[in-house]
Amino acid sequence: MELMERSELEELQLRRLKDTVGRAYNSVPFYHQQMKALGIDPSQINSLQDLQRLPTTRKADLRENYPFGLFATPPDEVVRVHASSGTTGKPTVVGYTRKDIETWSDLMARDFVMVGVTKQDIFQNAVNYGFFTGGLGVHYGIERMGAMAVPSGVGNTERQLEIMMDFGVTVLHCTPSYALYLAETAQAKGIIDKLKLRIGCFGAEPWSDEARSELETSFGIKAYDSYGLSEMFGPGVAFECTEQDGLHIWEDHFLVEILDSEGQPCAPGEAGELVLTSLTKEAMPLIRYRTGDVTYVLEDGCNCGRVSRRLHRFLGRADDMLVVRGINVFPSQIEDVLLSIPEIGDYFQVIVDRKRHGLDELSIQVELKDEAFTGELADLSKLQKRVEDRLKSVLNVRSKIELLEKGSIPRTAGKSKKVVDRRQI
Repeated sequence: MELMERSELEELQLRRLKDTVGRAYNSVPFYHQQMKALGIDPSQINSLQDLQRLPTTRKADLRENYPFGLFATPPDEVVRVHASSGTTGKPTVVGYTRKDIETWSDLMARDFVMVGVTKQDIFQNAVNYGFFTGGLGVHYGIERMGAMAVPSGVGNTERQLEIMMDFGVTVLHCTPSYALYLAETAQAKGIIDKLKLRIGCFGAEPWSDEARSELETSFGIKAYDSYGLSEMFGPGVAFECTEQDGLHIWEDHFLVEILDSEGQPCAPGEAGELVLTSLTKEAMPLIRYRTGDVTYVLEDGCNCGRVSRRLHRFLGRADDMLVVRGINVFPSQIEDVLLSIPEIGDYFQVIVDRKRHGLDELSIQVELKDEAFTGELADLSKLQKRVEDRLKSVLNVRSKIELLEKGSIPRTAGKSKKVVDRRQI
């Protein structure tokens, strides 16, 4: 699959596209209605260019069909669900058949073998094993290609490092910000030379070339970028090879488009929004899904010899979503929570920062209504904790709340700046 001729790959894509469109049209009311409205049906898909005639799908469509409205298979064929945060308190839910889990595992195994992981490696997976797809998705890929999986999960940094030393861990998967923190802690404890790491696989959040260089120097490893999203299985959608020059996207499983803000195809090499169509997902096939991630296709071939096209490392978001410690956070989520609390005024500002070698920090400055100031510090402390707890329950990430007097946040003549992202990415 990784070395097939381009013409052979496109024939495979078309066969799989026809099958996907047919299943979506016949089994998912949302897609049936959308295609009927556009005057198109599966019999009219005769070339890959016909993809542009099909409707696009957005995250809002997943929320509106919560939880299982976009499933194309009966519930008794769905063996697992994952979920990620959306712009409201309800998550976006995705489903997997047994075949989907096998396909996903194969994709992850393909990624790991591509960067040199072997059956002799001991692979520590230091991410959340809950609804977050990075846990089980990566875990099944490790087992599929035959390395030893170490499901260490998240947190307890000293224990993570102890496991690395005691087990002789050679491959690490986590977020890049946590990897930097692990490296800083290992250096401070004087144990960096006792680690046997040789490969790092990092994703779930944007990171810079400087961060890569720092991780490679600190750990003595090769650090590789990973891209995925739960709507398209999870991690494993695209991955760097040993050339570290763009992320190979597996075109036997995904059709790639780069669209501008008007929904039109971008010129070759022009940055735009990545739009993906799943070609092999059974439980929840998505057609022309607008990922919100901005990138462009690298048109030249890769020295590794693989024919799948490569995506440039991601340049940002087409929407206002933030990725904080691997969690999707929307300012609209924060606003909904704050507006539900009587003491909070109309103005707030979200500040995202990444301390040197540290984790992402989310702080929110909120203005209080005049009547909220009772003169008792205890009352403010209780209010602060109430806001922080309410946000934690919605965002699934801890934030620090700063209570301010009315008028403290700068006003502007135009649109207020609700998000300040100070991370160097």
